[in-house]
This record gives sequence, C-alpha cells and structure tokens, in this order.
Amino acid sequence: MPYSNLYTRTIALACLLTAAASAQDFATRFAEIRDRATPAQLYAFLQTLPKGGDLHHHATLSFYAHHVLEAAVNIQKLGYRYHTRTSFHPCPDTENGPVVIFQNISTPALNKLSPCRQTDYTPLDALTPEQKQAWLSAHILDEPGENRNEFFEEIVARLTPLARNPHLFAELFAQNLKLFSAEGLRYVEGQWGPFLNEKADGSPYTPDEAIAIVQARLKQPDVASTGIAYRFQVTIIRFRTDVEQQILNLHEFVSRHRDLFVGINAAGREDNDKGHALRMLKAFREARRRHGNIPLSIHAGEKDSPGPEVRNTLLLGATRIGHGINLIDDPDTMLLMRHNRYLVEINLVSNRLLDYTPDLLQHPFIEYLRFGIPVCLNTDDRGSWDSNITDEYMHAVKLFRLSWDEVKTLGRNSLTHAFAEPQLKQAMLATYERDLAAFEKRFDTATWDKVLDAIQPAISGYAKRNLLK
Repeated sequence: MPYSNLYTRTIALACLLTAAASAQDFATRFAEIRDRATPAQLYAFLQTLPKGGDLHHHATLSFYAHHVLEAAVNIQKLGYRYHTRTSFHPCPDTENGPVVIFQNISTPALNKLSPCRQTDYTPLDALTPEQKQAWLSAHILDEPGENRNEFFEEIVARLTPLARNPHLFAELFAQNLKLFSAEGLRYVEGQWGPFLNEKADGSPYTPDEAIAIVQARLKQPDVASTGIAYRFQVTIIRFRTDVEQQILNLHEFVSRHRDLFVGINAAGREDNDKGHALRMLKAFREARRRHGNIPLSIHAGEKDSPGPEVRNTLLLGATRIGHGINLIDDPDTMLLMRHNRYLVEINLVSNRLLDYTPDLLQHPFIEYLRFGIPVCLNTDDRGSWDSNITDEYMHAVKLFRLSWDEVKTLGRNSLTHAFAEPQLKQAMLATYERDLAAFEKRFDTATWDKVLDAIQPAISGYAKRNLLK
C-alpha cells in the first residue's frame, strides 16, 4: 500500500476513534444532566437538543388555540368571518347532528341557518374576554376528566370548518414551522389534504388552488430562513362508507403531486369496527397496481385491547405504524418488526391524554426501543394538547432514563424513515450529526447548570400543568 494512502487511512481511523471517545465522554455528561438537573433545567436542555423530524403530525390539529383565534380574526382582511356557538336558544327548527358549544362556522354557513339559530352564534372578533378564555379551553384537553370522546367528538368538530380555509392553514402552518425550528427540528411530515377548501363566499377552491396558496406562504423569507423542511401525507378516514374509493382517489392524487405529498395515511377511531384494516386490503392492492408503491404510514394499535391491528396494517403495505400501543401483545409481529424496515411513531402525550396509557410508565415505547423495533417521538395533535416536541422528549428521558445513544437514535430513526426524497434525507441526517456535535461541545462542561440557567425555553401549557410543577 502506498505510504500516502496508509497515512490517510491512519488519520481517518484516528479521527473516528476520537469522535467515538468524545461521544462516550458525553454519554456520561448526559446521564449526569439527566439525573441531576432540576425539571426546569432539564426542559431547557431538551428544548435545545437537536432533533430529527415530526412524522406523526395532524397538521390542522397541531395549531395552538390562541394562534387559531388570532389568525381567524385577522383573516377578515381577506373577506372571511367566523362565528362560534355561545348559546342554545329553543328554536322551532330541529338541528341536525350533535350540538357542540363553541362550534365554529363561516359566515356563508351561518347564513344557511334559520334566524333563530343564528342568534346562538357570536363572531369571533366580538367575544368577551371571558368567552375568549372559554373558547380557548374548549379547543384543548386541559381539564381533568376530558378524554378521547371530548377530543374526537367535539374538538375535531370545532376545528374542521376553520381547517377548510387554505389562507388560514398556510399562516398557522408557517407559525408552526418556525416554532418547530426553534426546538431543533429539521423536518415536519404533516397530514393535510387540500380538499373541501372554501373561499370567503363559501364556494370551493380546487385542490391545486389550495396547494398554491399554502406553498406561496411557506416560501416567504420568514419560513424559508428557518431551514426546516416539510412534506405532507393525505389521510383516509378509515370508517367511512366510501373508504375503498378514497384509497383509489388519494393514490391518484399523490401520484400527481409527489414533490409535496410523499405518502398516504389512514386515520379514525379504531374502536369503530367499520374501519378495520382488512376491509381496506383489496383497495390498497388495486391502488398499488395502478399507481405504484406510494409509501404508507397508517394508524394501528391505538386501542386499549389486544388485537391483530398492527399485523393486519403491515399487510396493507405500511412501513410506518402510528401509535402501535397494542403491538406489545402480539409477539409474532414484534419479532417481525425487530431490526427491520418498519417504524413505530410514538406519541406519549397523546396516548396519556386520550387514556390509552394514562400511566406512561406502562407505555410500551421503551420495550420497543430496547427490543430493537425502530421508534421515534412525535407530537400527533399538539394544538389540542397544548404541548410541543420537547414535552415528548421530557417524558421519555425522565420516565425511562434514556441514554445519550438512545436519544440520538430517536432522531436518526425519524429522518431515516421519513418519506422525503433520498437527497433531502441525506442532507438532514448530515446537519443532524453536525448539530449533535455542537450540542455536545456546548454542554460538556462541569458548569452545565449555569449554561442551562441562562436559557429561556418556550414552555408549553402542557408542561406547565404536568412537567414543571
């Protein structure tokens, strides 16, 4: 071997050994900070932590309620006006569907109601301070006793009319990207569909018109300068009677918009048996035959009871599983997923608040991680929880005493298993490793407590109520 090549290899090996030694040294420092920091210091430490991607992200349910209210009022400059239900008058006409306090509707929808029903609604810009506070609370699971029924049956219904405004969605998603970037994330893969979007007069936007509105906002300098990347999945509602047609339609849609839409999801309460996975099997096979292999990330195993939901969902072609709580009771599928190409998208705050795992110490996340099933942490519906990605890491690190290697693995998994194009994934993985090295250098000091005391983290409402007491 030529001397120059031997010299180069020797230097490279020395650099690798030095990097490995440095990482091992920081593992000790990380454990020290994990175990000795105050809750406030640990929160600041984990908010500063470089992170990968948020892969399980319902975009329209991830906007903070106070941002939604502010944006819904400001959007009046484009001709939109929204109203919310603040009372219940006895009217001669019968109402269709459930009656929900603080249900939001647009002016065109309001005008379709009887004059008596219209008196139940107040414009968002005319709410009293007391009504504003009640409106904000109604959009968050922030009170004892609130659970999945409040979320699925009321909060989702309240937000749906607002989510049909692409201008409103674009502004709120832009705010979220900036906030995520400040927490060290570099990628968001949001679930959003540009369908049923409405103009100020109630007439429809086409999907392409809605996409253009959103992209124009996200290309503005305030978002572009953050460097955070984003892509979208479209979502099938699994228990609808037309789910088979949804599957075919959305495969066709994604096949025409692969630059922005990178995958398909299936969501909806799994305790509604009309949405069981095998019902969709034939349609997914037909969609693959027509449109190729579009990546699938599908909710499965978000249930209290044991069952084959995760295994059946893998049979649909999914490579990522959302939640996967009851996977722990299916040993054959756990063995199948161990050291494999499948990923489980973990959502600790969501699973706690919706009472799937009210005691997070019993959450199977840590068994999956240490058993060898790839996992990552995500925010799910963070607007409805009033939480952030730091809260997910705070729970995980504190409850399960994660090691530094395990923390880094969570971030790497989220980028490796993202549906983004390979070049983007490679670039994000490179910046992730770079930022990890800078993070280690910053906090690998005996005076780490003073460094942390100087940080002013953005503390979520969830953290104030549950993590920093």
